[in-house]
Amino acid sequence: MFRNFSLEFLDQYEIPQTKFKNTVVGGLSAIAYNREEDKFYVLSDDRGKRSPARFYTFKLQVKQTKDKNIKIDSFQPAEVTLIKDEQGNNYPVEKIDPEGIALSPRNTIFISSEGDTTKNIQPFIREFELETGKQISDVRLPQRFLASEDPDKPQGVQENLAFESLTINRVGLPEDPFRLFTATESSLIQDESFEGNERSRIRLLHYLINPLGNPVLVAEHLYLLEPAPIEVISNGLTELLALQTEGYFLSLERTFGFTGAGAKIFQLAIANATDTSNINSLKGDLGQLRTLKKQLVLDLQDLGIYLDNLEGMTEGPRLPDGSRSLLLISDNNFNEEQVSQLLLFRLVEK
Repeated sequence: MFRNFSLEFLDQYEIPQTKFKNTVVGGLSAIAYNREEDKFYVLSDDRGKRSPARFYTFKLQVKQTKDKNIKIDSFQPAEVTLIKDEQGNNYPVEKIDPEGIALSPRNTIFISSEGDTTKNIQPFIREFELETGKQISDVRLPQRFLASEDPDKPQGVQENLAFESLTINRVGLPEDPFRLFTATESSLIQDESFEGNERSRIRLLHYLINPLGNPVLVAEHLYLLEPAPIEVISNGLTELLALQTEGYFLSLERTFGFTGAGAKIFQLAIANATDTSNINSLKGDLGQLRTLKKQLVLDLQDLGIYLDNLEGMTEGPRLPDGSRSLLLISDNNFNEEQVSQLLLFRLVEK
């Protein structure tokens, strides 16, 4: 069922909260790697308050020490790209909450926004030009993810618990169709249950992106969030990463509470998971419904290092010894008491 994966922790690096080209570097909520050009695209979740909505291009330098240890030498911004609407204008303040980023085979960027339910601003997933940051297209979200106009029938994403994760399966040629996946950070309003210790029921969306025509929703599957200890006040799915083997993913679950932050990485397999796109509510008994299969790969608290608000994950370049790399990045919330943290791992598949 599962691939034989393991992760070996190599190093950590603190990204300074500084200014770059008149923007504040911080709130780094998602990361994507461009293998052909050996650079990273890192999204800031600034809603335009400190600087216009944007993503950065970063360059990573690693080194191998005399004793064969691999370390991060530097991770520095090289460019900043402002995110613009279809008219080429910067997004107005508070009209976007950028959280997920993915690089497509056709050399464009997809970005997800959580929106703001308190201000009736809907979430979205949109495609943008890589060089200019201008919006190209819109991925239609099912109505069940959007707020209802009927106050007696509440539905849709919960405030600040929408589309944190975004990933693309880059299989085939640039002109071929490709697949995009996203999931909410926690349950939709109509799926949320507060009975007992029930695990949050998250919907994972699977789109087919065609060279011509609109994106097609292929399926939707149920992802069960791990239960959190009583001291945790925030628990959610913050990232997905499509693996090279189709139908397999890594997921990142992040917790925060009175004892600090935690994070776990799981392997996912779609396998025979039920398509939930025609199920109005996931409350109550799931019956014969088949969920996404999960297997724990790593509990980061076992590393014995400080963990911050980890939200982004990507496979990176080959390491000096030829092995594959995986990187995690944290969102410091522009808080002086937090850090923008980059964690480097060796990804081993046996």
